Amino acid sequence: MEFQLKAEFIELDNALKVMNLVSSGAEAKQCIKSGLVKINAEAETRIRRKLRPGDLVEFGEQRIKIVKN
Repeated sequence: MEFQLKAEFIELDNALKVMNLVSSGAEAKQCIKSGLVKINAEAETRIRRKLRPGDLVEFGEQRIKIVKN
């Protein structure tokens, strides 16, 4: 799956919400803090981590590549 950026970057918690991987911002933050989200194959715990084109987000069975619009 791909996610097309409309800006220079998107913050991780917002990306999870926009991609409908979580139902709320609170759920996104909890998943990130718990280490359930990987960016480029490494666990990421920074809630506001900026995602840019080329990044690969892994959450559960989902794998989303960030691409430029």
